[in-house]
Amino acid sequence: MKQISRLRLAAATLAVMGCFAATEAMAQVPGRFYLKSLDGANGIPVIVNSMSGNTNPFDMSHNVTAGASFDATMAMVGYAHTFALFDRSAMAAVILPMGRISGDVKVGNNWVNQQTSGFGDPMLEFDINLIGPRSQKNIPDAMRYEPGFSLDLLADLALPIGEYDNTKQLNIGQNRWYGRIGMPVTVQLGPWIPGQRTTLEFLPAVWLFGDNTDYVGTTMKTDPMYQLDAHLTRDFTEHAWGSLDASWYSGGQATINGVKGSKLNNLGVGLTLGYTVNDNLNLTVGYKSTVNDNAAGDLSMDSFMVTLVYGWHPLIEGSKRLKGEK
Repeated sequence: MKQISRLRLAAATLAVMGCFAATEAMAQVPGRFYLKSLDGANGIPVIVNSMSGNTNPFDMSHNVTAGASFDATMAMVGYAHTFALFDRSAMAAVILPMGRISGDVKVGNNWVNQQTSGFGDPMLEFDINLIGPRSQKNIPDAMRYEPGFSLDLLADLALPIGEYDNTKQLNIGQNRWYGRIGMPVTVQLGPWIPGQRTTLEFLPAVWLFGDNTDYVGTTMKTDPMYQLDAHLTRDFTEHAWGSLDASWYSGGQATINGVKGSKLNNLGVGLTLGYTVNDNLNLTVGYKSTVNDNAAGDLSMDSFMVTLVYGWHPLIEGSKRLKGEK
């Protein structure tokens, strides 16, 4: 049972982390965040993200302000739960971002320094597997789990109730509905043995944005933004793994008071390192940066993120108590 706990609960903490990347600055979900675990697993994350660039990192549309410079710290907490739906693995979660941001914004012909802090827009996420192994109803199912080729359906929705000041361009809340529809794909490469696991993962998605009808006295509309994430992950040991990450963003053209901005066409690359601290704790550290960002209108962003997730499952925790494990 101790071995089962170590292998499967560690996977549970990874699986419930996928929902918590939906609101991180560059909209890039790190690798292995959509692996599956026992039905009934739970997770609580603490995430800290430090970001800088020429766009408000709390705004998922990445509206670029040419010549601007922003600096932000975002913290996120939330809850996720895995369950079976139509015999497929599913996950539901909520995440609440908070933090601070400061930077120079252009007001008329002048640059003005603005700063703000508080709570952002809470985000709800739902994910369900469409192709791949059936849901894991018991420990033998979990022990037999191999992702093989897996395809999910993902939906995110942000609630526009975060801190917002209609006299400022720089805000943590966005004063509009927005969300994402995606299809996470996991391809298992080679044997699924701890210490030897390798995956190739993709996340094609589209972000949709409502109108902000009170953006400094005007209306801001944003076209859909398309996103493609890719990850090549590999175990270093039974407890440590790494990932090479890449993201591409396209579209997302903003129109403010009838004046159109630039469309995105940017590439970001990064590196993620993960470590299983113990049966219940998983630590992930990641860095990512845009690369084709030389032009004034290009998206430029650097992000460093640390995530600690506490995961548990009543079945495994109960078995540990019966065995007298600590």
